[in-house]
Amino acid sequence: MEPVDLARWQFAITTVYHFLFVPVTIGLSFVVAVTHVAWVRTRRPEWLRLTKFLGKLFTINFALGLVTGIVQEFQFGMSWSDYSRFIGDIFGAPLALEALLAFFVESTFLGLWIFGWGRIPEKLHAATMWVVHVGTLLSAYFILAANSFMQNPVGFRYNPESGRAEMTDFLAILLNKVQLVAFPHVITSAYMVGGAVVMGVGVWLWRRAAATGAGDAADVPMYRKATRLGAVLTLVASIGVVVTGDVQGKIMTEVQPMKMAAAEALYESETGAGFSILTIGSLDGTEEVFAIKVPKVLAFMATGNPDGRVEGIDEIKARNAEMVAGIERTYGPDVAAVAADSDADYTPNVPLAYWTFRLMMGLGFASIGLSLLLLWMTRGSTRAPSSRWWLWAAVAAPLLPLFANSFGWIFTETGRQPWLVNGLMTTAFGVSPSMSVAEIWTSMTVFTLLYAGLAVVEVRLFLRYVAHGAEPFHEPAAAPAEDAPLQFSY
Repeated sequence: MEPVDLARWQFAITTVYHFLFVPVTIGLSFVVAVTHVAWVRTRRPEWLRLTKFLGKLFTINFALGLVTGIVQEFQFGMSWSDYSRFIGDIFGAPLALEALLAFFVESTFLGLWIFGWGRIPEKLHAATMWVVHVGTLLSAYFILAANSFMQNPVGFRYNPESGRAEMTDFLAILLNKVQLVAFPHVITSAYMVGGAVVMGVGVWLWRRAAATGAGDAADVPMYRKATRLGAVLTLVASIGVVVTGDVQGKIMTEVQPMKMAAAEALYESETGAGFSILTIGSLDGTEEVFAIKVPKVLAFMATGNPDGRVEGIDEIKARNAEMVAGIERTYGPDVAAVAADSDADYTPNVPLAYWTFRLMMGLGFASIGLSLLLLWMTRGSTRAPSSRWWLWAAVAAPLLPLFANSFGWIFTETGRQPWLVNGLMTTAFGVSPSMSVAEIWTSMTVFTLLYAGLAVVEVRLFLRYVAHGAEPFHEPAAAPAEDAPLQFSY
């Protein structure tokens, strides 16, 4: 394998693994903030118990997500130095803000929340988790701003003397049209994951508490409440996911028509194009043997008009020469050389784009269906679940939206290929020229083994604390009055 292929595999492994933690962190931070406020306002014991219980799960996930995320930063210098040299002035700015602002807000106020029980006023203590949640949102916003530049480069100019792209408008980068639709889509999908985790954990503990009779007498109604809370959040968030996903599809068609064409394996341009639920064809996706299609759906997804025209892969490929010529006119022959690639048609892996797009949507709709089913089955009755079906529901609940998120991320990144920065730099030109195959194999092996070890730690810790369940209720220690002067201990 070539260095560029290995570097892509390495980054894919570490990024997809890290992204498993991101939506759980964002979603659970929101749920914990909500349950903490519910405790402060109602003084009902179940809300305090759920807050501390879910807070432990959130903290485990936050710690592992932090460790796995650090590796991402190293790879830009290790495996993608030419990319960092060419675009680092732009890409580095939002990442620096994420590290210096968002991350420190998250970590500082999470520390206050963990160690603040009984030490700071209750309302102020509850507010610290909301600040943590806001920190996760800011972190996601800055990272997505950097990624959105790769999808739709704006706010920069090319300096022929330094041979680098230089930022001219940071606000344009933060308000990139791709960013403005990607951010709410990612956040609402994270809320889906957070709700689904609570729903799945609640179902499992609810069934166990009812079957064994162990624990507090209030456990059964508490876990039922957690189940329904998670299901409601999953369902409400799914509405946001569908709406923002629809808008995102139209923006994607505008700035990356090849990605939308690849998502449907649409080679010939078509008016009123349908959306295929299932297609069987050749391995390279160029020939269709059998397909189940819903008429006009793709046209609506891409253009907002069921009779709209969707460009196919072949038509977009025919404009390649014009595109490269436009790059040369705008940025000069040096950038045109960076944009040129042996893959002359600039077509992504069509089968991969096709199936990841459908897995993203299919698993997402399955999660919606499961949340609706659980809400229906738990309506108006406190009778505990006894069927083994509920165990399968408990396992499926968090995994469905979590894997939907991962497949969506894979589609977003691989559907842009072979572009590293869309229309400006191909992936082949971004890899570090000094990296050898042996070096990449070594680092990829180390990272993979490290992540495998962390996966074992994460799963065992998470399942251990889930199995332990919520702690019995204890009246919390009295906190100082809200107007009392703060005291420092050294």
